[in-house]
Amino acid sequence: MSARFLFVIAQPGSERPLKNEVAREHPELRFAFSRPGFVTFRSPDEMRRDFALRSVFARTWGYSLGKVGGTTDAHLASDAWRLVGEQRPDGPIRHVHVWPRDRALPGDEGYDGAADALARTLGALLLEQDPDRAEPPKVNSIAAAGDVVLDCVLVERNEWWLGWHRADAPETRWPGGVPPIALPARLISRAYLKIVEALDWSELPIAAGDRCVEIGSSPGGSCLALLERGLNVTGIDPAEMDAEVLAHPGFTHVRARAKDVKRSVFRDCRWLVMDANVAPNYTLDTLDGVLTQGGARPEGLVLTLKLTDPKLAEKLPQIADRIRRYGYRRVRMRQLAFNRQEVCAVADRP
Repeated sequence: MSARFLFVIAQPGSERPLKNEVAREHPELRFAFSRPGFVTFRSPDEMRRDFALRSVFARTWGYSLGKVGGTTDAHLASDAWRLVGEQRPDGPIRHVHVWPRDRALPGDEGYDGAADALARTLGALLLEQDPDRAEPPKVNSIAAAGDVVLDCVLVERNEWWLGWHRADAPETRWPGGVPPIALPARLISRAYLKIVEALDWSELPIAAGDRCVEIGSSPGGSCLALLERGLNVTGIDPAEMDAEVLAHPGFTHVRARAKDVKRSVFRDCRWLVMDANVAPNYTLDTLDGVLTQGGARPEGLVLTLKLTDPKLAEKLPQIADRIRRYGYRRVRMRQLAFNRQEVCAVADRP
């Protein structure tokens, strides 16, 4: 099948930095269409099957087949399979991922908690109308590496955009690039979701018994997720921690600002996490003090970079270079599904 269009899923509000990034990394691609959270690009020539989109702001992406519209879901589902039949993906379809584009950020009013139920209903309808029922695909399940996935993005309620991709990196295996996370009995903060997604996406070799230090740990959502994985966690923050986290035998609270902490606190940590509500330069200056003055040599970093100014999106390549200068050969960045106006940076020494 020839492919000349790509669809990209991004956070609402990140369309502009996404377009700028694609223009810089893939100058051959041209912007084609967008709605908040959904952007398509066109290639003048057929794209290679080993094409890989280099983008921090792409939650997930694939080859676009086009759109269908109609007044009933049954009509839309029928037309969707017709479109797929006209531009058959490369290989048998093992999965169907259905999701509506986001219209709000996580935590905002208007974030659609009913989206999962709608996706399940329409996914079941697509399965019913699949003309090839000999090997029915799975609907909205995690794809295995190498599987072909049919994507159905509900850009509007009666406007579905179809595409496909071959699952590879973790985020391409999740429906809509959003990891299925089992919530704890009580969610302390959104930081819990962010760190779980960051670890699942990055596949860092974190193991039970490892020591982790988190700078900016209050109120403790991220710490709880790390403790659940069996890590020994030191949280550094002048603010109070949640009582559940404080009571955990694997947790130690250093109630101070990072710059005032004894450098020995960092020396034997394997992982360093930082999620402070400050500009990226402050985050990196704090990191510099820990790594160059404190003698710490953590195997990996998980940093949340707050984009306090939209122009900071253009500086992410330079920020990645600065992190590499600390000796981390591999630096990856992604705007997580559970991020807001921020980006996750992961660095390690593979």
